[in-house]
Amino acid sequence: MIVWINGAFGSGKSTLVEELRPRWPESLVFDPEMVGYVLREIVEVPTGDFQDLRLWRRQVAQLAVGLVEEYRRPLLVPMTLVNPGYLDEIFGALREAGLDVRHFFLKVAPEVLERRIDGRSFFPDDPAREERVRAWCKERIEACSAAVDTLPGDTVFLDGEASPGELAGQVLAHLG
Repeated sequence: MIVWINGAFGSGKSTLVEELRPRWPESLVFDPEMVGYVLREIVEVPTGDFQDLRLWRRQVAQLAVGLVEEYRRPLLVPMTLVNPGYLDEIFGALREAGLDVRHFFLKVAPEVLERRIDGRSFFPDDPAREERVRAWCKERIEACSAAVDTLPGDTVFLDGEASPGELAGQVLAHLG
């Protein structure tokens, strides 16, 4: 099983996964962002967003399938994925491999997302890079908010302003 925790930057995806992990010790955490970081070291990312690389989408799906097949454990995946075509491509590959994909989306008001992004530290030793990353995250808030209407019908929407503990309880309840 794959439990994909989706939402805008600053919505609490990683925090929720950190809360879920000790409550579901048999699960593994797979962060597809790491695949993007590796690819950036090897190839140019013309748009600046590694999700635009077909190879990133293929590798994310293949690695997720491989992890489940090899270790026979569920995966917790914290990753913003709001482009409908990319989501269909990845989720389709996962389902084609016979995996059960459970999709959760953390809904958070744009002004709360901005505050959370402003409160995070990405690169404290590099203020210019810090500001670029912060701006990049904020630029995507609108697209992430608009994506709510394009997500698959089986998406479970969660109030991302609830506490991590409450959210973890809701996810586990949905999983049965």
